[in-house]
Amino acid sequence: MGNLIDADEFDAVVFDLDGVITDTAAVHARAWRRLFDEYLPTRPARPGEDLRPFTDEDYRRYVDGKPRYDGVRAFLASRGIVLPAEQVRTLGDRKDGYFSESLRRDGVRVFDGTVTLVRKLAVAGIGRAVISASRHCAEVLAVAGLTDLFEVRVDGVVADELGLPGKPDPAVFLLAAHRLGVAPRRTVVVEDALAGVEAGRAGGFGLVIGVDRTGHAADLYEHGADRVVADLAEVTVRGSER
Repeated sequence: MGNLIDADEFDAVVFDLDGVITDTAAVHARAWRRLFDEYLPTRPARPGEDLRPFTDEDYRRYVDGKPRYDGVRAFLASRGIVLPAEQVRTLGDRKDGYFSESLRRDGVRVFDGTVTLVRKLAVAGIGRAVISASRHCAEVLAVAGLTDLFEVRVDGVVADELGLPGKPDPAVFLLAAHRLGVAPRRTVVVEDALAGVEAGRAGGFGLVIGVDRTGHAADLYEHGADRVVADLAEVTVRGSER
């Protein structure tokens, strides 16, 4: 029924961090652009390689929501470039440094509609988890003052420790549901990344909500979203009637 999360139907909601809870997707995008705008012009032109500047579309299609080394490989592959693992790690770590520098300098903007929704879910007795491919999830939540809103956190640190694959594999979402003690079919996934909605669909989750802040709703639907909203203020919550 519309954009409703009903406690009689769902036991928990798993939120992506970047672009859904906080505007860190924009911080990540700037860091990726800085990385590749520095790297590509230094690379000698080779047949079959595309050295045009990194674009917003490149961010959405190849790196958004993915662990940073996967993002480096995916973007470069789209340009016909293959690098040794050591160079991939060097580039990924450089991007991570740019992100941290920006976070410390500028802080982070919070999406109020999301925070309001999370608080309503808590009142309704619906579980809340946050996931992120980033190793900075705990730091971002602390800077934003949101740490206590979520019962479970599955981030890049946890994924590395457990050897979990990144999105579009649903592993991080499935682990979040497991740690909340809920079944995927009774769990909502909220994502803004194409790889994220793919993961929600692949994991057999009961509802996948895409958040479209950039005018690409059709792509979110195509990749697996059941519903798409411009802001989570559009989503309502109903407590259990049992």
